[in-house]
Amino acid sequence: MLFANMDITEISLYMFFLFFFGLIIYLRREDRREGYPLEQDTNGKLEPIEGILWFATPKKFTLPHGRGMFAAPNAARDGKKGKSKRLAVWAGAPSIPDGDPFAAGVGPGSYADRSKAIDVTLHGDPKIVPLRAAPGYAVVGEDPNPVGWSVKGLDGASAGTVSDLWIDRSESLIRYVEVELGAAAGIHAGRRVLLPMTMAAVNKAAKTVETDAVTAAQFAGAPKLSTPDQITFDEEERVAAYFGAGYLYATRNRAEAAL
Repeated sequence: MLFANMDITEISLYMFFLFFFGLIIYLRREDRREGYPLEQDTNGKLEPIEGILWFATPKKFTLPHGRGMFAAPNAARDGKKGKSKRLAVWAGAPSIPDGDPFAAGVGPGSYADRSKAIDVTLHGDPKIVPLRAAPGYAVVGEDPNPVGWSVKGLDGASAGTVSDLWIDRSESLIRYVEVELGAAAGIHAGRRVLLPMTMAAVNKAAKTVETDAVTAAQFAGAPKLSTPDQITFDEEERVAAYFGAGYLYATRNRAEAAL
């Protein structure tokens, strides 16, 4: 008989092998719901789908708080970012900014196209908001409150003053420093922009907020929010990309080789 010499242990082992093989197939299909099929970086041509075993079938997901449905995988692709040029024609050649490096969308200034909706708490309220729109939240007495302090760029010049702090109501931490631009911004003086807290340092002794990402004048080019007291997923991406780009492109020396 086929199973005459098999015992429970052996059958269990074979069942585990089948389960594990099926799990690998399932995970490899599910992790390709977004970002696939791949595209060639030289001409944008899509790579062929590798077959039903390695590509997820379309599935619809119900979004919370009445935000409708989301289907994946889908044919959506990221739009063309700013102006950049390739250093060579071969695959894998790096791209460099062609014009304004802060708008090129390459290197540390890269970003992905994200939803125009805002992030929300478990209860559906705006998650990231300024303190002026968050009753019950405040900077604890043991920590300095930098509102009203000068904001300095990497060149040591003043970009403006801190007008508010943007907090994450789910994580109870500061996400952004809101900066009201000063004279260094020229015609943009008085406009308010967001500086990611991860790229800022509070100098309690000097009563300043400092960043080594951009110069004072470069604050003027920071992305503008569509709503004064809210920030969308897409705007978060672009704010981080703008200041991130400064770590390579803010000054000429940063973009040049060290030796």
